[in-house]
Amino acid sequence: MLYKRYPTLEVCREDIDKALELMIHTYQNGGKVLVCGNGGSASDSEHIVGELMKGFLLKREVTDERIPENLRSGLQGSLPAISLPSQSAILSAFINDVEPEMMYAQLVYGYARENDLVIGLSTSGNSKNVVKAIEVAKYMGVKTLSMTGERKSRLSELSDITIRVPAVETYKIQEYHLPVYHYLCAEVEKIIFGE
Repeated sequence: MLYKRYPTLEVCREDIDKALELMIHTYQNGGKVLVCGNGGSASDSEHIVGELMKGFLLKREVTDERIPENLRSGLQGSLPAISLPSQSAILSAFINDVEPEMMYAQLVYGYARENDLVIGLSTSGNSKNVVKAIEVAKYMGVKTLSMTGERKSRLSELSDITIRVPAVETYKIQEYHLPVYHYLCAEVEKIIFGE
């Protein structure tokens, strides 16, 4: 259990529960998750997508009859998710040709649709490119979730839900983000794929 291993995260329980409901709602309604962040948070974006796109704690058997059995047996059930930092070609082109602060916002504008969820990771909660992505999502009517440190920030003002972990130093914030998103991914997997 998350709170037994990390009792200091108890202060975030209400927001973590709301985030879980939002992620479940996203997947139950045919949506996908878009994740963005910088530096270590970019790596966390990749990590989150890795846990969602293939089996995490459960074996996710594929029962899709359109796929022949010989191919099905080599697949796992997937929760659609895209790590925006991994889109290096379009990001580098956009940064060079247009506007660096809008790099993730452009991808949100291009990828996000109704029932999707944009997750922004920022230890400060004020990373300009992540803030712009959340702003564009909000204007498009797309739900937003942010993970930050404990201080109020631009992301905590903008996002539908913000999980503000109880730390102010970057490395400590990132250490708390990991168990939080592992918990969210595991619980979503349990609900969507069953045990």
